[in-house]
Amino acid sequence: MSKMRLPQGRGWAVAAGIVGAAAAAVAGWAWAVRPHVVRCSSGLALVYTTRDSSGARVRVLRTGGVYQSATYLGDRRMEPVFEYYRAFARLFEARPAAARVLAIGGGGFAFPKLVAAEHPGVRTDVVEIDPAVIRIARRWFFLDEAVALARAGGGDLRVICEDGRAFLGRCEGTYDAVVIDAFVGAEPVRELATREAMRAARGALAPGGVLLANVVSREGGSDVSFLRSVVATALTTFGCVEVVPATDDEHAEEDNYLVIASDGPIGLSGAISYDADFLGEVLLDDAG
Repeated sequence: MSKMRLPQGRGWAVAAGIVGAAAAAVAGWAWAVRPHVVRCSSGLALVYTTRDSSGARVRVLRTGGVYQSATYLGDRRMEPVFEYYRAFARLFEARPAAARVLAIGGGGFAFPKLVAAEHPGVRTDVVEIDPAVIRIARRWFFLDEAVALARAGGGDLRVICEDGRAFLGRCEGTYDAVVIDAFVGAEPVRELATREAMRAARGALAPGGVLLANVVSREGGSDVSFLRSVVATALTTFGCVEVVPATDDEHAEEDNYLVIASDGPIGLSGAISYDADFLGEVLLDDAG
């Protein structure tokens, strides 16, 4: 799932740590209505409508005290709210001819909606482990409309309720891009960031395909240890790994980074330079 932390809003406080995760915070958001409460596999999810600082109506999915996804309402309902959603679309800069995309983590389906609206002809498979989250997306986040839009444009948007790591393990050379955005509470799903997971993702990619992962800082941006480990781990499997900032600078509490990996050159503008001293610990399945 995606992740985005926002201020608590008026009259409500929820303990952190269910499905979303900390990323950029948007100031000035307040409650417009009382939330819908839905039980998910990892706890309670809240769905309600607010207004952003410009007055635009935004529906949010909040779990564990953090905002896990968001959508505009009205004419902008297919438009991403947060920068890191838009950053995923840079895969079409790296691989303009990409026609098949796998997204691990559904949430509010913000990135798949963007693909459906802006990249006709692309087939997107979205793997979401929690059936309750899929039901939320269908009811409140325009998922079914996005499916119809993708098909009308000659592509498809397929929703698969399954564990993402297990799904990766049986895909062979199928996708032009694999997008990973899966969190539990404020914690990334480590099983999707290990060396073994990277190998599974590489196996799911067609020749020249790209892996993209959303990685979030900690401690107000000062702790990027997990980013360093993800980069080091990706380099055990892929020939080229780039890091691109993907933060809403005006409102950020934490920083989002897009890690992009491929066997061949990538060459995205704005990539951060790093050297061997930057690399962290390689993540393994059997770590104690």
